[in-house]
This record gives sequence, C-alpha cells and structure tokens, in this order.
Amino acid sequence: MTNAVNALLAALQQAVKADATLMAVLGPQGITDRTVRPQLFPALVVGSVEARDYSTGEAEVAEILLTLEAWSAVSRREAEELIAEARRVAGGLPEGLDGFRLVNVRHRRTVSRREVKAGLFVAEASFRAVVE
Repeated sequence: MTNAVNALLAALQQAVKADATLMAVLGPQGITDRTVRPQLFPALVVGSVEARDYSTGEAEVAEILLTLEAWSAVSRREAEELIAEARRVAGGLPEGLDGFRLVNVRHRRTVSRREVKAGLFVAEASFRAVVE
C-alpha cells in the first residue's frame, strides 16, 4: 500500500507542477510534504495520509485518505481559493499511476480556520482515492 500512496503523491506533485495557475501562486516550492524553512506563503502542503487495504482475492486495492493543506499569511479567502485550485487539479489526476491504476479520487470535505498563534490561515481539503 505504501507504494500506491507514493504513486498517488507523485502524480499529484506532477499535476501541480504542470498547472500554470497553481505554480504562479505557489512559486518554485510547488506542493511540499514538509515544512520548508523559511516557509513561503501561500503554501500547499500534504497533510495526513491514511491507507487502508481493501484487496480482494482478485485484485489488490488500497483506499487512501489524503488531506491537503493550503496556508496563507494574508487571508482565509486566499487559503480557500488555493485549496479550490488544488481540488481542481486533484480531480483531474490521470488514471495511470506509476505501476497502479487510480480508480477514482473524490473530495470529501474542506475546513478552514485561523491559526491564532501562527497568525496564519489554513484550509484543509480531505480526499478519498481508490487505487488498484
């Protein structure tokens, strides 16, 4: 299942890098899976990832629950607009992943909030992907 997760994340990273709209906003850092020092804002970060095995006797299947975080130093609106663009890109991921097939990817929910201590805004979008 770990390889399915890595294939999905690699496809997501490639899709973000290929999207001129997102890259114009994010700059060369693109999407990251860790905090970059110094962190540039706005930022798109891979949050939590959970993989579940749903294999059958005929096929290996993984359900992947993925959270993307959009961070802004300006406003909640900027974070929500960034996550909307990320949703658009995630919805258009190719079926063929590196050695796997993406059955589907669906947006589950988006939550936004202000991180008072950091003085930042974050929007989190949760996705469910099925990979075989």
